[in-house]
Amino acid sequence: MPEIKVTPLGAGQDVGRSCILVSIGGKNIMLDCGMHMGYNDDRRFPDFSYITQNGRLTDFLDCLIISHFHLDHCGALPYMSEMVGYDGPIYMTHPTKAICPILLEDFRKITVDKKGETNFFTSQMIKDCMKKVIPLNLHQTVQVDDELEIKAYYAGHVLGAAMVHIKVGSESVVYTGDYNMTPDRHLGAAWIDKCRPDILISESTYATTIRDSKRCRERDFLKKVHESIERGGKVLIPVFALGRAQELCILLETFWERMNLKAPIYFSTGLTEKANHYYKLFITWTNQKIRKTFVQRNMFEFKHIKAFDRSYADNPGPMVVFATPGMLHAGQSLQIFKKWAGNEKNMVIMPGYCVQGTIGHKILNGQRKLEMEGRATLDVKLQVEYMSFSAHADAKGIMQLIRMAEPRNMLLVHGEAVKMEFLKGKIEQEFSIDCYMPANGETTTVTTNPSVPVDISLNLLKREMALGGPLPDPKKPRTMHGTLIMKENSLKLVSSEQALKELGLNEHQLRFTCHVQLQDPHSDADTLHRIYTHLKSVLKGYTIQHLPDGTVIVESIVIKVSSSAEDSNTKVLLLSWSYQEVLNILKRSK
Repeated sequence: MPEIKVTPLGAGQDVGRSCILVSIGGKNIMLDCGMHMGYNDDRRFPDFSYITQNGRLTDFLDCLIISHFHLDHCGALPYMSEMVGYDGPIYMTHPTKAICPILLEDFRKITVDKKGETNFFTSQMIKDCMKKVIPLNLHQTVQVDDELEIKAYYAGHVLGAAMVHIKVGSESVVYTGDYNMTPDRHLGAAWIDKCRPDILISESTYATTIRDSKRCRERDFLKKVHESIERGGKVLIPVFALGRAQELCILLETFWERMNLKAPIYFSTGLTEKANHYYKLFITWTNQKIRKTFVQRNMFEFKHIKAFDRSYADNPGPMVVFATPGMLHAGQSLQIFKKWAGNEKNMVIMPGYCVQGTIGHKILNGQRKLEMEGRATLDVKLQVEYMSFSAHADAKGIMQLIRMAEPRNMLLVHGEAVKMEFLKGKIEQEFSIDCYMPANGETTTVTTNPSVPVDISLNLLKREMALGGPLPDPKKPRTMHGTLIMKENSLKLVSSEQALKELGLNEHQLRFTCHVQLQDPHSDADTLHRIYTHLKSVLKGYTIQHLPDGTVIVESIVIKVSSSAEDSNTKVLLLSWSYQEVLNILKRSK
């Protein structure tokens, strides 16, 4: 039986470093190629030695697909293609292709130029890597080769995020990447066809969470920011450059306008302008409201939000600062946090998920003394708030996607093991399908039962309906008699007459014979006459003939009688018929 194999090289029972290897129909596909934000050594990249110990990855992979621009999904891309070695096709959407190199370069600057790390990709490697990228359009079927095809679907989450349907022959897999089933202030909700894949590989970041109403969360967020500003405090909101940042900027912009507030709001320099540029460029990827009002007013041109300069962090008085990155693991957000951490008037609001090992994760777990670089200890006195504006699907959203796609099997990645285990039980109970949650380096093998699509001729269908009443219940299949023709890799079921005509063949008839012995002292002619008389009495409505040559014909089944050579009292009946003749009799008897 055919099999699909799935091996996470990253994000197996873990959040971060998404990298999933799928083997389907003789093809090897890599889904995402991210880095882990919780590590600063080789562990931050996926372990490509699982694919090959030596040699380039091009020889082992048919293609690589990137779901969106977050670094935990694309951060290891230049390392893989330029340092390990991969020259095959890399697929991602147009917005991802535009934004990905900016974030990669931004992270490279922090890691290499500021921290002085080696064994990291260069600016040139990022450029060379992006030259290998083939952009995807939503709902466009892309033929990677003669057998492998992929199709992208809208995933919400961030600008350009896509789910992907991978198909080889009749086998298929859907990979969600990160997705959001709830529309927000700037993006729509994820959507996919009822494609019934063999496996649905889904993220499970919030596997046990069912979020409260978005409006309540927004109200709480604004209340906390406002209270902190009123008492003269500073509010730090660590975000990633694109995504939640724009969502929260729109929220604060409208609140500041409504309340006529004067406290300044700042955003990390450079990234806002770039972000706005891409949101204008890819306006079709945003939600309906933004697209409608875009001509009158660009929602991404903020009146109250100004570019941030690092000297502003020491300014007296209240302020709100959006700074990158979102998990406080490096960069400007971490620098500001260090400056403001000692004042209880100040506040840090973590609007998204934080990976284990990051400062964000530590403070959310109540750690008040942090060991920084150079063994310095930082006392955390400011208020720490967690408000999930994360654009990941919650448990309800994951179940909703399963109902939408109707997969035969489920596989969970990008989540914590304990939470995955809980969701796995819920999925198996509600949908009666197998659910898997492999760890990194662990292979899940799913046996598939490929269905073979066959076209059926309308004439044959009409004939079957006329013979057997209305069309059957789809859950209770009915046998159909016809001739299967294969033409140009497609199968068609037609009547035997049509098949002969289409193929230009003459009909040959096979006849079956059977010998039956019976004891009868009469002559052969008498025995045959008695058989004829008996059949006439029991088979009413059938054509039965007794021919002069000593043959009885029932419809078109031939019966002859002869005596056995050894014993004249033993008669041998020879019956001869064709398959079609018996079929016709059986149909009439119904």
